[in-house]
Amino acid sequence: MSNDQPSSSDEIKARIVEQLRTKQIRFTLHAHQEMVAENFSLDDVLDGLANSEPLENYPEHKRGACGLFGGVALDGRPVHIVCTTAHPVLIVITVYEPKPQKWLTPTQRNH
Repeated sequence: MSNDQPSSSDEIKARIVEQLRTKQIRFTLHAHQEMVAENFSLDDVLDGLANSEPLENYPEHKRGACGLFGGVALDGRPVHIVCTTAHPVLIVITVYEPKPQKWLTPTQRNH
């Protein structure tokens, strides 16, 4: 895959799946700390991301283009994963379980 920023949700998802398949993935310290705090395993995050749907796109993020993806952990809990969408290596920035005060449903933000 090229290092050009993918533009469509389908292209972004295909790029992420390929990065997961080839193990081109890194986690920030913050993502690791949130995984521990929220009791998500590495497999929860990898599986959740592989089977996720894009929820929000942040093309101007300080770490470069990234997005919020909603998936399901192995135990059935919803998981949100913010990760880069344009780097050669997928960088997971944060991981969390969507909470009712901010989310009406796992995929609908409470505005």
